Amino acid sequence: MSIEAITNAAASQSSLIGSRKSIADNFDTFLTLLTTQLKNQNPLEPLDTNQFTQQMVQFTSVEQQLKTNEFLEALVLNNGDAGGSKYAANNQAIGMIGKTIIAQSEVSTLKDGQANWTFTLGRDAPTSEVSIKNAEGAVVFTKQMSLSSGQASFEWDGKDASGLDYPEGNYSISINAKDANGNNVIALTQVKGVIDSVDLTGDLPVLMSNGSRINIDAVLSVTNS
Repeated sequence: MSIEAITNAAASQSSLIGSRKSIADNFDTFLTLLTTQLKNQNPLEPLDTNQFTQQMVQFTSVEQQLKTNEFLEALVLNNGDAGGSKYAANNQAIGMIGKTIIAQSEVSTLKDGQANWTFTLGRDAPTSEVSIKNAEGAVVFTKQMSLSSGQASFEWDGKDASGLDYPEGNYSISINAKDANGNNVIALTQVKGVIDSVDLTGDLPVLMSNGSRINIDAVLSVTNS
């Protein structure tokens, strides 16, 4: 929800609270006057109760209207802005089907003996170790490398050091990079894939690419395949 919507909602709610407090105060005053007049009325000339009844009905009507306004505002806040934002996000995600995206992620899918990642380093990292983990978090492959600053790619054939083939599925990459002085170098990892479907069951749509789940807010670029 936008800041403007929150501000307007807060102002409206404050106004309703003020109105209800004013009505409550006036109603209490009205009851006090009514009680006082009834106590001090002339038994021979009793007060006309029709006027008091009409005023009580008016107070009740106004109170009911205020409650109705609160209910309507709650519906608008819950379904208006949030619902519109989700609808727009769903449409945006559906429009990505069939297109190639690059997203910030450590997870790639191994299929047909190939899993690919791209990453970016801010400076040279001559002492680096690349590790591949399976979905359970177990390391299945490691490689010592010297990495240069800028963008680079890493491709894994799905085999461990002994040549054992791992099953197709999702695997994550971890890059422990260090510069010439032994200081850590941050590696920003990205994946590339074609969106084949979209999961719309959550609060935000999730893009599906060859079995991998990619959050829509992690997408960095979209191009036609």
